[in-house]
Amino acid sequence: MPKTIKDSSTALKSAYAEAGWSRIPFRFDNKALELIRERVASISRERRPEVVHEKDSDIVRAIHGCHLFDDVCSALVRHPQLVALAGLLTGKPVYVYQFKVNLKQAHEGAAWPWHQDYAFWNKEDGMPRPEAVNVAISLDDTHEDNGPLTVIPGSHRLGLIGLPNTVEGEGDWRRHVSADLAYTVNTDTASDLAQRNGTELMVGPAGSVHAFHPSIVHSSSNNSSPDRRALLLITYNAVDNAPAAPKRPEFLVSREATPITPCRDDRLTVEPHGQGATTSPVRESTIR
Repeated sequence: MPKTIKDSSTALKSAYAEAGWSRIPFRFDNKALELIRERVASISRERRPEVVHEKDSDIVRAIHGCHLFDDVCSALVRHPQLVALAGLLTGKPVYVYQFKVNLKQAHEGAAWPWHQDYAFWNKEDGMPRPEAVNVAISLDDTHEDNGPLTVIPGSHRLGLIGLPNTVEGEGDWRRHVSADLAYTVNTDTASDLAQRNGTELMVGPAGSVHAFHPSIVHSSSNNSSPDRRALLLITYNAVDNAPAAPKRPEFLVSREATPITPCRDDRLTVEPHGQGATTSPVRESTIR
């Protein structure tokens, strides 16, 4: 297990098990970030199904499945630190289930309502259990004004919350990548949970890494700031938890469930969190 993960493995597992999310003690350095941003910008200019736009707009909302056709993204998902992190938090060999970059453009990025990722993966894809983990890499400085992820700690232990028997948009993958999500957690229910458990923001300088559970209730607000908020998300799933017959496009649900082999790439360097960042400090806060 790579040193920076091994040295903090007990604390990471404990925090993740208790809260359903955790800050990771390393960041991607500025050179790696520049390269990833360049690839994201290039892909965003393409017209292809993997590139999703804001409703009735040419503003790019997200890009999906980039690890299947871009060499930098493919190398990133094999990064030894990330693979070790996913194995630690799931406790099993893993493969890449999903890859996406959510792009909240300055003054344009729309909110994501309260939801649980596992609702989509279970109901649409047939993922048997929530034995997966989301690894989030901030490509920009993330602060409370540019639409960070807001999570309700501990909500991952409640299972799937309040799902109706039938869902409008079920089977339409476009309802899983737009602001008008097919599966959401009722606002009143989320408010009650937040009242009891509090909410926390996933904020930090560019290059920061966080991990969060598939069942944690989370949302994000509109980006009201002049600062873009791009968040790259790799979902690693336990190999023995692969859906038997997923129907959504491959850029949303991987068909290849072979255990991923970590591979070092000198273009993608990490360093202890707090080193090397050239941007000004960003605010971190907990809302109670």
